Amino acid sequence: MSTSAVLAGLAAVREWQEPLYKDLHSNPELSHQEQRTAGIVADRLKDCGFDVEVGIGGTGVAGVLKSGTGPTVLLRADMDALPVKEATGLPYASAAVATDADGNEVPVMHACGHDTHVTCLLGAAQLMADSRAEWSGTLIALFQPAEETADGARGMVDDKLTERIPKPDIALGQHVLAAPAGTVATRSGPVFSAADSMKITVFGRGGHGSMPQTTVDPVVLAAMIVIRLQTVVSREVAPGETAVVTVGSIHAGSKSNVISDSAELRLNIRTFDEATRSTILAAIERIVTAECRASDSPKDPEFELYDRYPLTDNDSDTTAKLASAFEDFFGEHAVELPQVSASEDFGDIPNAFGIPYSYWAFGGIDPKTYAAASDRGRVSQDIPGNHSPLFAPVIQPTLDTGTQALVVAALAYLGS
Repeated sequence: MSTSAVLAGLAAVREWQEPLYKDLHSNPELSHQEQRTAGIVADRLKDCGFDVEVGIGGTGVAGVLKSGTGPTVLLRADMDALPVKEATGLPYASAAVATDADGNEVPVMHACGHDTHVTCLLGAAQLMADSRAEWSGTLIALFQPAEETADGARGMVDDKLTERIPKPDIALGQHVLAAPAGTVATRSGPVFSAADSMKITVFGRGGHGSMPQTTVDPVVLAAMIVIRLQTVVSREVAPGETAVVTVGSIHAGSKSNVISDSAELRLNIRTFDEATRSTILAAIERIVTAECRASDSPKDPEFELYDRYPLTDNDSDTTAKLASAFEDFFGEHAVELPQVSASEDFGDIPNAFGIPYSYWAFGGIDPKTYAAASDRGRVSQDIPGNHSPLFAPVIQPTLDTGTQALVVAALAYLGS
């Protein structure tokens, strides 16, 4: 096996990858609406000789390529974009609009880099297909919808993914982040946080704003809840354990002189440990219930959990194997990844198969630009991160690095 032999075709792949990336970036699609992207993916995989399954979980695509006997490796990329209005000013910037799941017309942008993920995996698939003599086993290229709504991976699993493709021995994936392009970063154990969104409805007794004594004001109740929730992480989570509780939305009433009869709060919780996750969710329910009683709320609060992401917990042996392969190939550009408080639903796929997995990151920011911001101590201020309307990975070396990383990772298992 020769990694260099498989990657020898990278220059030729680059010729179509770069235009494809610009096309995908210009034509983003919201979660569960990735029909155009899925069609492009399926056609390219078929042209490479993959056996292709389409429509898995809606728009999911899986390609299977066999080359003799050996392990089965699954490589995953996500396809969906976000309801964000692009502000990069790039010549290939998105001007797309779409109707979201609630019937609203929204702008659409690949503000999280999933267009990069798709392009890199298609490139890796082409390289592996063109050099089957250099490896042995089965390669699965899986393209997942709806990562941004936390239900794309589960949707594929619920649509019998485990019966529609061979069982992998290992599952691998990657994400572009606001880090120097050319770098590849790994980490064992918990790496991307678990996430839970929660809608809380609290109830008051409405009335005239001039006669508050006749009411139970849900705005005051909601305000007390927000203040008290700030103590959950600081007083109920052990120092050194990472967790985030954010109240991202409060809504109550519609007029200045009317006291509403209810208020809605929307929370987001991020954790890296299942016990901590349970502790925080229980603490939130306890605090909200107690504040409602303290305010003499006429009705118990209502809680709804949604957009739930699993903890991404990288298998230690798998990650060590990848880290060694990346260090051999990328040298000093293979680095350690800090814990990331963003979340991923990738783990739902290997968990459904009962197999180990590892998920790494690669950089997408011009190295000189990043270094200059770092020298000024202004990375957070000057480097747009994922989900920003200004997030725009540089095309190279981002695409080369992401493509190479997938090939190197796959060959760590398929090369012997």
